Amino acid sequence: MDGSGRFLIVAGLILVVVGVLFSVGALHWLGRLPGDIRIERPGTKVFIPITTSILLSVVISLVFYLVSKFRH
Repeated sequence: MDGSGRFLIVAGLILVVVGVLFSVGALHWLGRLPGDIRIERPGTKVFIPITTSILLSVVISLVFYLVSKFRH
């Protein structure tokens, strides 16, 4: 199996694990961090996850950096 096939399998497994963690409530804090904007009014709900997006971006960038360092 070539590198792209392995990457897709690992990425899929990670998504499954994250989905299971969300469904059992282990990641209930994600999306409710300080800096995430949540506006709820009658008939309207707005959610802007600024801090969550930044945190996920940093974590994903770090993972890709570490993977690229270990591949070469």
